Amino acid sequence: MTKYRDQFIDVVNYIDANLDGELDVKRLCQLAYLSKYHFHRQFSSHFGMPVISLVRLLRLKKAAFQLAYRVDDKIVDIALANGYESHEAFSRAFKKHFDKSPFEFRKTPDWTPWRSKYEPVIKLRTKIMNENPDFKVELIDFPETSIAVMEHRGSPNLLGNTIQKFIEWRKINHLLPNKSKTFNLVYDDPAVTVPENFRFDLCCSVDFQVEPNDYGVVSKIIPAGRCAVVRHIGSDDSIGAVVNFLYSKWLLDSDFEVRDFPVFFERVSFFPEVSESEMITDIYLPIDLGT
Repeated sequence: MTKYRDQFIDVVNYIDANLDGELDVKRLCQLAYLSKYHFHRQFSSHFGMPVISLVRLLRLKKAAFQLAYRVDDKIVDIALANGYESHEAFSRAFKKHFDKSPFEFRKTPDWTPWRSKYEPVIKLRTKIMNENPDFKVELIDFPETSIAVMEHRGSPNLLGNTIQKFIEWRKINHLLPNKSKTFNLVYDDPAVTVPENFRFDLCCSVDFQVEPNDYGVVSKIIPAGRCAVVRHIGSDDSIGAVVNFLYSKWLLDSDFEVRDFPVFFERVSFFPEVSESEMITDIYLPIDLGT
C-alpha cells in the first residue's frame, strides 16, 4: 500500500504541474506503474473520486486562488485559463463546489465548502509526508527582521479575506514579494484549535515603522536568534507534517529547546504563480540550547 501511495502522490504532482493543458492519461498510468485497465479503479479507491474529478477539483482550486488573490485578473480570463470554454460553464462548476459564484467568492473568500471535497487529497499528502519524514534540518542564526503585520484572528477558512486585504495594503505601499520578503507567524495548529481561537499573522519585511492605517497593519519584529529550518517544497496540504516533525522527533533528539517566539514561515515561491508541487516554504523553529 505504501508503494501505491507514493506513486499516486507523483500522479497528483504531475496533474498539479500540468493543469493548464490536456493531461495525458497514458502518462498518468506510467507514473502509477499501472495499466489503463487498473489505473482508474485504483485511483478511485485512493481518492474516492475518478481522476477526471480530481483534475476538475484542482483546476477549481487554482481558479479560486486566482479569484481571491489576483483581483486584477478578469473572471472570464481565469475561466479560459483553467480549461472552461465560457464564463457561464465556469460559473456553474464553481458554484457547485464553493456554494458561491466566482464573483461572490472574489468578494468574500470562504474555503469551508471546499475542504470536505478536497479532504482525500489532504489526507494522502499528509500521510505520505508523515511516513517518509526525510527532512533536512539546518541550524541558522536568523537576523532581527522588522515586519509589517496584519493579524488574522478567527476561522482558517476565512483567512482568504485577510490575505486579500494584506495584498491590497502591500500594493499601496509598494511592498510586492519581489522587493519585500513574505512571512507568516504561526501561533496555532488549525487541526487542534477551535476556529474562533485561531491566530495567524501575515507579514512582510519592511525598513520603516508602520504608521497607523485603516487596514490595521502594525509593526512587529522577528527577533534575532538561532533557528532550526526546513525547506518544504510542495503544497501547504502537508506542511503541518514538517512542523510536527520539528516539534516532536527532531526537538526530542536534539540538545535544544524552543524559544519564546512562534514557529514562522518564509514564503519563497507562491501558488498559483507556481504549481502546488513547486511551492517553496522555509519553516523556522526558534530554538536555544537547553539548560
